Amino acid sequence: MANLEIDFCGIKSPNPFWLASAPPANSAYQVQKAFEQGWGGAVWKTIGAPVLNVCNRYGTIDYKGQKIIGLNNVELISDRPIELNLKEIAETKRNFPNHAVIVSVMVDSKKEIWQETIKRAEETGCDGFELNFGCPHGMSERGMGSAMGQVPEYTCMVTEWVMDVATKPVIVKLTPNITDIVQPARAAVKGRASAISLINTINSIMGVDLDTFELRPNVGGKGGHGGYAGPAVKPIALHLLSAVAADPEVQKSGLLISGMGGVETWQDAVEFMLLGSTSVQVCTAVMHWGFRIVEDMIEGMSNWMDEKGFTSCTDFIGKSLPRISTFGDFDLGFQSVAKINHDKCIQCNLCFIACNDAAHQCIDLKDAKLTKEANERLWPVVREVDCVGCALCSTVCPVDDCITMVQIDTGRPHITWNEIMKSKPEVTQDWEKMEEYRKTANIHVH
Repeated sequence: MANLEIDFCGIKSPNPFWLASAPPANSAYQVQKAFEQGWGGAVWKTIGAPVLNVCNRYGTIDYKGQKIIGLNNVELISDRPIELNLKEIAETKRNFPNHAVIVSVMVDSKKEIWQETIKRAEETGCDGFELNFGCPHGMSERGMGSAMGQVPEYTCMVTEWVMDVATKPVIVKLTPNITDIVQPARAAVKGRASAISLINTINSIMGVDLDTFELRPNVGGKGGHGGYAGPAVKPIALHLLSAVAADPEVQKSGLLISGMGGVETWQDAVEFMLLGSTSVQVCTAVMHWGFRIVEDMIEGMSNWMDEKGFTSCTDFIGKSLPRISTFGDFDLGFQSVAKINHDKCIQCNLCFIACNDAAHQCIDLKDAKLTKEANERLWPVVREVDCVGCALCSTVCPVDDCITMVQIDTGRPHITWNEIMKSKPEVTQDWEKMEEYRKTANIHVH
């Protein structure tokens, strides 16, 4: 049976599933309850500078009957006294010595305050620290949170302050609200961090009430930007995670990564780990479904690992990173076409509409005699000679495996844009010459 235990820069955890620093990790009651239900670790809701939270704090996007596809929050760090948090952190670690207990910290940008807070937190017996350089609302206006993570020099500076006094692993949490997330990641490396976590929430305004003209969430008639999370942010999180995990400087440093952003199922967690994450943090899904989801996550990942022949998480962490490339290295000779299984087709004609209105007009509606059963309605049929393999039809089709994209051999040489630029850069200035060269070039992608 698969072993889900992980070693995150010296922090042992029975599985890679951690609570993110957020409302579900706000107290000893919550974290200990989570551990009892199977969570391997928790990053305590950020402690530090005193705050006062507001009502209402959350706004959501629901889509076609599914609640909380995306969640916006304007909640700040823990509004409980730091002394109470530290007491409960110590209690939790005593009661669950084999689980990962990480303290998230955010304080004023003063060396003495950072170092004093870290020293106090170490006395709890916690396993490590997460430096919150990512909160996009409220704290950033006070010179904290993403205000630190958006300036690599500040990221490095504060990390160095902490590393000078910390005896436990230090994780730097990165903000996605930046042009190039690799730069603060490299700053964390320069600051001698033990690990990196990402992504924090994305700056957002959730929406406007069309009757009252007020923003969501509505705080006494006012609203503003907040942090966006939930399943909708997962593709962005995967992109930023892979950018950091694949960066040569980060790889050379050996820093481990804790990934988060839209994780709701074991499949989501596996995707994050395939792209370089060693532990996976979860917040919005717990706020929606409760702590019990970890049971399905543990069982699902364990079964998947057994099916794939993986005995430990290290067997597949980062396994998909080598497959990440750039457009310039994509195979221009690869060709696929859509195939429609008329035994499964329900004649909704969404594929025809999408192709005709928004793609390449290569699906026709044909007579029913093409099928086994007589039917007066017309059936969609792909003109393969005109199909460019965009896959829009298979994407809009509501029936699983009714439309599949099948690779075909066109006899076209396998060549990339970068290879064209290297061997015949002049043809890229003329469409006809470029197309002719692609048809005849004797260059093959390896």
